[in-house]
Amino acid sequence: MKTKTSQALNIYLILAALFICSLVVSNLIFQKFFSFDFFGLYTFQISVGILPYPITFLITDIISEIYGKQKANQVVTIGIFASVFSMIIIYTANAVPAIATSPVSDELFTKVFGQTALAVLASMLAYLFAQYVDIMVFHFWKKVTKGKHLWLRNNFSTFTSQFVDTFSVLFLLCFFEILPWDVFGDLLLSGFLFKVLVAILDTPFLYAAVYALQRKFGLQWGEEVSLLNE
Repeated sequence: MKTKTSQALNIYLILAALFICSLVVSNLIFQKFFSFDFFGLYTFQISVGILPYPITFLITDIISEIYGKQKANQVVTIGIFASVFSMIIIYTANAVPAIATSPVSDELFTKVFGQTALAVLASMLAYLFAQYVDIMVFHFWKKVTKGKHLWLRNNFSTFTSQFVDTFSVLFLLCFFEILPWDVFGDLLLSGFLFKVLVAILDTPFLYAAVYALQRKFGLQWGEEVSLLNE
């Protein structure tokens, strides 16, 4: 029969895997942009890479609440290594010449993935800063509220970190000339508003996940589970 520690570790590994997958995929698909009208109030113009990205902040908030600041920072660091490794694989794949009958030519592959290295670099720098800000702000409010008001620390930390992330990554993408500067303002506003909207909408999911894990591990509100061996 599994102990509480082994169950907690298994769930932690699943959350870490979802985090890494969301992060790597967002870096791979970022070059496609789309727009949608939000009930006639605002038209978002955003990269499809932004779609899985808010999941990473939801997961780090869950890990922060259940497993603590150290484990949340650990996942962030692992995500950086995963992004670097994916960049190496893409570079290698891009360097291998395609055969004449290949469905994807060298030119098409380079067009889709050729700028991924710079995008990953820009994303990593922005992501590293934003995720550590998210964790720091989350635990600051957790301490101030004595473990209460999960919605407050979730949204305050996410709003702050998402602005940092959106501003930083767009600035770097424009600086590396992957995107033109004239789209910076529109994409910054659209990206940040979209992330704020998602952060508000994901609050019930955070509460549900935290409540379920607290019941599973017998935790009080604000208490963290230890992954040390029993």
